[in-house]
Amino acid sequence: MLFDFGYVHPRWIWVALVIIFAVIEGLTLGLTTIWFALAAFIMVFLSFLPIPLPYQILIFLILSSIFLIFTRPIALKKFKIGKTKTNVDSLIGKHALVVKQITEFDRGEIKVSGQIWSARLEEGTVSPLIEGTKCEIVQIEGVQAIVRALQNIENNEKNEN
Repeated sequence: MLFDFGYVHPRWIWVALVIIFAVIEGLTLGLTTIWFALAAFIMVFLSFLPIPLPYQILIFLILSSIFLIFTRPIALKKFKIGKTKTNVDSLIGKHALVVKQITEFDRGEIKVSGQIWSARLEEGTVSPLIEGTKCEIVQIEGVQAIVRALQNIENNEKNEN
């Protein structure tokens, strides 16, 4: 015999695979191994039929592939698995008001949309932003806004016209 598991019937191997794949899916939440768990679950019932183990393995691989290729994309859209989008990206490009001075070496604070954010100057900026200065948010890094002086932008636009 090609596969000899001693006294272990193949259906218990399929049950073990269901559990293993389900645990892996529970730990990763990537909607990948769940399809193998589903195929192994179906194989538990098919193992009651007189199908030789090599054919059971082939059926398992075919079922897993079908589930993975055809149903995973649908499930990803349905459950919206992947990058969690937040409203932070909408702050980029907004104008803000400096409420605590920002220098090249010290962080300060800005107020945007009624919220106070920790802020630092954009790379290469040496002129400090004093309280009451308007600025533009150019990037968000973690919980910190990266800003540049707004009047420099306005001056550049005036010079171009």
